[in-house]
Amino acid sequence: MRAIIQRVASASVTVAEQLVGQINAGLLVLLAVSPSDSPDDLRKLADKILTLRIFPDDQDRFDRSLIDCHGELLVVSQFTLYADTRKGRRPSFVGAAAPALAEPMVEQFIAYCREQGITTASGQFGAAMQVHLINDGPVTIILDTAEWQHGRG
Repeated sequence: MRAIIQRVASASVTVAEQLVGQINAGLLVLLAVSPSDSPDDLRKLADKILTLRIFPDDQDRFDRSLIDCHGELLVVSQFTLYADTRKGRRPSFVGAAAPALAEPMVEQFIAYCREQGITTASGQFGAAMQVHLINDGPVTIILDTAEWQHGRG
């Protein structure tokens, strides 16, 4: 799984001009699934995101997690995180899981985060979405579970 996480003051997602998800301060997660991802990858990624210390403490150091500061989460599926641009000018997305695999994994990710007590909103899988955010910092971090299998992460 791949995720781009952005610390936000607020974020929302609309589909066809209708609000489908909205959060206050917390994290926006752009999430992609690969064909080789497992439920174990899903839990590891969610746990990493929820406990990553990227929020400031009283001395303005990165020392608090989303859980510590009672932040909220907005999860937006984004298969384009698996774009392969090595050849030509049109990206290939063969590294992304097919919707039949990806959609349940994204839904399980959202459910797992909610089970951890995190207020979690989401986009609409497969829809053309408009994501609005007020980036806080800015703080943007890329996470990839495939890298963790090789000792990094």
